[in-house]
Amino acid sequence: MSNTANLRVQVAVFLSQLLQHNGSLSSRLPGMLSRVEPRDRALFQEICYGTLRFYPQLEALSRECLRKPFREEDTDVFALLLSALYQLRHLSTAEHAVINETVEGAKQMGKPWAAKLLNAVLRRYQREKDSLEADIQQTETGRWNHPEWMIAKLKHNWPDHWQSVMTENDQSPPMCLRVNRSKSDRDTYLKILNSAEIEASAGLFSSDAIYLTTPCSVDKLPHFAEGHVSVQDEAAQLAAKLLGVKAGERILDACAAPGGKLCHLLELEDDIEIDALELEPRRVARIEENLERLEQSAGVIVGDAAQRDWWSGDAYDRILVDAPCSATGVIRRNPDIKVLRRNEDLLGLATTQLEILNNLWDMLKPGGTLLYATCSVFTQENERVVERFLKEHSDAKECKIVAEWGIERPAGRQLFPQNGGHDGFYYARIKRIEEA
Repeated sequence: MSNTANLRVQVAVFLSQLLQHNGSLSSRLPGMLSRVEPRDRALFQEICYGTLRFYPQLEALSRECLRKPFREEDTDVFALLLSALYQLRHLSTAEHAVINETVEGAKQMGKPWAAKLLNAVLRRYQREKDSLEADIQQTETGRWNHPEWMIAKLKHNWPDHWQSVMTENDQSPPMCLRVNRSKSDRDTYLKILNSAEIEASAGLFSSDAIYLTTPCSVDKLPHFAEGHVSVQDEAAQLAAKLLGVKAGERILDACAAPGGKLCHLLELEDDIEIDALELEPRRVARIEENLERLEQSAGVIVGDAAQRDWWSGDAYDRILVDAPCSATGVIRRNPDIKVLRRNEDLLGLATTQLEILNNLWDMLKPGGTLLYATCSVFTQENERVVERFLKEHSDAKECKIVAEWGIERPAGRQLFPQNGGHDGFYYARIKRIEEA
C-alpha cells in the first residue's frame, strides 16, 4: 500500500469511530497521531479536522451522489468518501491523486466493491461539481453547514447573531497565548516573539492575551517550557479577573481540567489556598502537568462537583464553576461537536449544571462570590440556568458584569466567537448574601 493510501485508510478508520460516537476528536486524536508516520501527521490532522468541520455539507453531497446510504458496518467507507470529498473541495492535492488513492484505500480495507462505488461517486463530483454544490445550497443544512437542530436553536436564541455565529464556527481558530504574570509581562513577551520572528499582537480584552498571526507548535515558543506563556483562548482568560481573588483567600476551581483558569488564578495571586476539583481521573494528569510547568501548586481532588463526598467541610471565599456544557462556543476548535452533539443533550446538561450550582452553593461563605462559566452559546445552558438558580436561592444575588466584551443578558454576559479573536463563552457572577 502506498503511504498516501495508507494515510487515507487511517483517516477513514479514525473518523468512522467518531461518526459512531466512539470518543471525541480531543480525546482520541493524540493517541491516533502517535500511530501515524511523523511526516504525515499534519496532513492527517488537517483532513480529520476539515472533514468534521464541513461534515453537514459533505454528508449532504454524499446523499446527492448515492442511491442509498451506507450500512452501519460500512461507516469506514462512508468516512473514506467524506474525507475524499473534503480534499477535493478544500485542499490543493491533485484531484486524480485523491481519487486514485481513495479507491486504493477501499481495496486495502478489504472492500473491493466500495472501490468501484467510490470511484464513480468521486468522478461524478468532478464532472458535476457546480450543480451538486448548488443543489445542497437549497437546504439550510447545506447552506449553513450545521445540523438542522442547531440552526433552528441558534435562530431562536439569537435572531440578530445566528448567521455570524455559524460563519465563525466554520473558520480555523487563531492561536492565543496567556502571558504568565509571575514570570514576565505582555509587552516584554511581545518583544521576545518579535526577536524570534514570530508575528503577534496584543489581545483586546484580557491584559495577558497575545494572538499569533500564524499558529505554531508550542516548542517553537520562546520560554514555553519554563512557563512564561500558556495556550489559552482570550475568552477563557477573562475568568481569573472576573473571579477577583485576593490574598489569603480560599478558592475552589470546580471542573478544573485541563487547568488553564486554575493556573491563571495562581499567576495573578500566589498567596491563595486553592482546590482544583476534577471528575475524570484521566484528566487530572493534564492539571498536574500544567501546574508543574508553571511552577505552581494546588490541592488536586478527584471528585464530582454535583456531590459532596470529596469536601472537607471548610467553606470557600470564591468558587469558579466552569460547568460541563455543549461546547457550542468552541466548535471551530472542536468541529466534531457538529456530529456528536444532539438537541436532546441540552436538557441533561442544563440539569447537571443546576445540580452543580445547588451543590456548591453551601460551600461558599456568606459574602463570597461564585463565577459561573460555560463555553456554550445556548441560553438553555447559560442565562436560563442562572435565572432559575437565582429564583430558587434567596441568598443569591447577581453582580452585573460591566465590560467592553460580549453582550449583556437578563443574567450574565454572552460572548460569541469572533473572527481572529476569542471563542464563544458565557459568564455570570453571583454573590452569596446573608439571608434576612
